[in-house]
Amino acid sequence: MIEKYIKENANDVVFNLEYNSEREHLIIPEYGRHLQKLIEQATSIEDDEKRNKAAKYIIQVMGSLNPHLRDVPDFQHKLWDQLFIMSDFKLKADSPYPIPSREVLQLKPDVLKYPQNFPKYRYYGNNIKYMIDVANKWEEGEMKSALVKVIANHMKKSYLSWNKDTVKDDVIFEHLFELSDGKLNLIQSTEELLNTTDLLRTNKRISNKIGPAGQPKIQSNKNNNNKNGKPKPFQKK
Repeated sequence: MIEKYIKENANDVVFNLEYNSEREHLIIPEYGRHLQKLIEQATSIEDDEKRNKAAKYIIQVMGSLNPHLRDVPDFQHKLWDQLFIMSDFKLKADSPYPIPSREVLQLKPDVLKYPQNFPKYRYYGNNIKYMIDVANKWEEGEMKSALVKVIANHMKKSYLSWNKDTVKDDVIFEHLFELSDGKLNLIQSTEELLNTTDLLRTNKRISNKIGPAGQPKIQSNKNNNNKNGKPKPFQKK
């Protein structure tokens, strides 16, 4: 005999509603609350065999939620690590991989060392100073002379990117002499750097290829389309 349906009281339904503000924090929100509850239920299972079986089932569910990661190396290893993390490291299961610890997870990476100096000629950038420091350590020879010339040409190119007017090679040589603490001296040299016109043309070519957001510019076909975007009518010659 089918039991008669008992209509629920609307007040009881509203009273038993769960609000997100009252729920527990999701450790990995991408998996959702249903999977979080599955892991909590598996953690509370006392039988080791049933608990391990439940853990393997949850791993299968997690893998089905991320099919795009199946070709990623150590995919199963990542899933097992996430399983223990979502259980707040309370789940006792036989994992085929080393079980992560809370201490390792909370380790912070080393702080990156940013340049703290304020160079005199900032338009050259820090990389030029690094290249000059490397050139100072090299022994005298053809390789060092070639490197110094490359540095000087790059300095001239950076200078022209900051100041579009022409610049004499003597100015670049003096700046190189100053930045190298007098170790790289081209002031009395007969070397000539690249032509200013060629360097300006190179800078303009690079800026035209790259848009303001770092995306390549798409050239519009002005021969086939007019300003309104409509094809021009065929004109018989």
